[in-house]
Amino acid sequence: MSLMLGIDTGGTFTDAALVDDRREVVAVAKQLTTRHDLTVGIARAIDSLPPEHLGEVAMVSLSTTLTTNSVVEGKGSPVCALLIGYDEQQVRNSGLAELLGPESIVTIAGGHDAAGQEDTALDEQAVRAAILNWRDKVSAFAISATFSVRNPGHEIRVRELVRELSHKPVTCGHELASSLGAPRRAATVALNARMIAHVQQLIESVETILAARGIHAPLMIVKGDGSLVNASSAMQRPVGTVLSGPAASVLGACALSGLRDAIVADMGGTTTDIAVVRNGRPELSFDGALIGGWQPMIEAVRIYSIGLGGDSEVRFSGGLGIAIGPRRVVPLSLLASEHPEVLPALERQAVSSPNGSQLRFALRLQHDEAQLGRLPDDERQAWERLAKGPVDIERTVVEDRRLARALARLERRGMAIYSGFTPTDAAHVLGISSHWSTPAAMLGARIWARQMRHLYGFGTWPEGDAEGPSRQVFDLVIEGISQKLIEAGLHEQNQLAAAQADKLSRLLTEITLEQRRDPTKPSVFSISFAADTPVVAVGGPAASYYPEVAQGLRVGLYMPRFAEVANAVGAVLGEVAQRVHLTIAQPVRGTFRVFTQRGPKDFRQLDTAIEHARELAAAEATELALAAGAASVQVAFEHDENKVSNDIDGDVFFEMRLTAVASGPPCARIGGAAEQACAVR
Repeated sequence: MSLMLGIDTGGTFTDAALVDDRREVVAVAKQLTTRHDLTVGIARAIDSLPPEHLGEVAMVSLSTTLTTNSVVEGKGSPVCALLIGYDEQQVRNSGLAELLGPESIVTIAGGHDAAGQEDTALDEQAVRAAILNWRDKVSAFAISATFSVRNPGHEIRVRELVRELSHKPVTCGHELASSLGAPRRAATVALNARMIAHVQQLIESVETILAARGIHAPLMIVKGDGSLVNASSAMQRPVGTVLSGPAASVLGACALSGLRDAIVADMGGTTTDIAVVRNGRPELSFDGALIGGWQPMIEAVRIYSIGLGGDSEVRFSGGLGIAIGPRRVVPLSLLASEHPEVLPALERQAVSSPNGSQLRFALRLQHDEAQLGRLPDDERQAWERLAKGPVDIERTVVEDRRLARALARLERRGMAIYSGFTPTDAAHVLGISSHWSTPAAMLGARIWARQMRHLYGFGTWPEGDAEGPSRQVFDLVIEGISQKLIEAGLHEQNQLAAAQADKLSRLLTEITLEQRRDPTKPSVFSISFAADTPVVAVGGPAASYYPEVAQGLRVGLYMPRFAEVANAVGAVLGEVAQRVHLTIAQPVRGTFRVFTQRGPKDFRQLDTAIEHARELAAAEATELALAAGAASVQVAFEHDENKVSNDIDGDVFFEMRLTAVASGPPCARIGGAAEQACAVR
């Protein structure tokens, strides 16, 4: 018997699952993710599986929420963005100043026009100066030129110079996106560059662990559309793994539940991700998924993702009272479970005067060498101090304000993480969860409630009450999940803009939950949500919240066996698939222009232009799929044509977007001659 090993590395847990060739689960494991050293958590998860089965593993597939969490939390490695031909307005619209910092953006003369013709010559001298200035300060370079999807010549030349002058990874906009829209393309390529170091670290960690345990099977990575790529492809285009974890959870939820029509809700430590599945297939988004306020140009399962998870920070939010997320913190119950020495500090805080530094303990998170190399002395010393264990911020503010300020800067860089009161702690107080330290959760609830009352004037809970504030937090989580489920239903109708759907879903959620709380209250509305489409809830915290969500919305609920590791199960179920898009336009009547990787090419006949585009797209998609680990490839074509018909001119062609989809099973799932061919490649 050959087995497939699925691994999912999330923000809180690392899961592992062994699945046989009949797609039945053989064994599962769940361990804490160790963000400071991913190898530790991955090793623990694999070592928790039956050792006698590890020698039967023929394929390993990895899904991860780390790239998604990086986008939601606004964290990542330092990057230099080289923007060719961008004006000030385009730079502002891209949001790169907020994402990277304005000092990391270099604008360079150059770029093409909409017809693919050079608009301004590339300033190679400025390019060289920028690369030499930034090469020792960043983890990667991001390149985006205006209209590069119509002619990528300038991006390709700058990429050559980066490789010549720097050893750092480099990504071009035309490699990731085929749609017009320079600002969004710039954000996409910058997000990709920020993630390269972290994805590389993750993949190398997995490869090290597998080799140490004698597992020499091919390693595949789940992309955001649910398809698979090999490790080398994933390291070149890590932005494609955004929503990798949610995509794997959709595949796993469908397989575990056996349902073909469902609303899949995956709740993790950092995010809640919702997808609507019809006829066994989730809908794909070709315009980019909305993730934490960003919409990178990636093809992914249409996911509605919010920063609401078991580890989301519960905080004061002005007129809203209290809000949950999107920042992830370490739950106090988990902190004390891993570091019992913090309990006396929490006991001290529970009887001292409330202040904003309470409940805050700093811990190491992730890093890369470029980040460490840029740290000033005080931050380097703070980083070394974190190696000894959690740092009590309340005490540090009094005893060493320099250290406290340095730790705060490390947290903003994504190298450290704070603890705080979370929905997971509230669930421990209410007795819904008990796997970590309930005493720490109780202390945290009391301290947090005193902060809300005395610092912000919010809350009327009795002194020392832990259950009252925890119940209010728990109810807020229920409302947040319910609203997102309703919003996903509204979006499926494709009738509302995002802002409209948000407002309407809030209103519908209030009406629906109010009717549940007081069914005797008269109402002219009778709202039915997803009457024929059950919710499949998966993920670690799901069992704590979704029974009440389902009761409030009056929907069917499936929580299949192994729901807590659905991501790891789904990680091994996809196929390799690569898409290549080419645009054909008619800039002047009788001229049909194909925009290729080598620049635009004109034809006199539309049929000839389409045939040329099909040949190019099929060849490139096939090459990409084989390079990504496909054993064999089949190519299918899709096209979206923009034309009009009238009585005078007949059919008038404007533009066509032709897509070649090359797909096939990964090498590890086949045998015989095909497997030998894979080995040769």
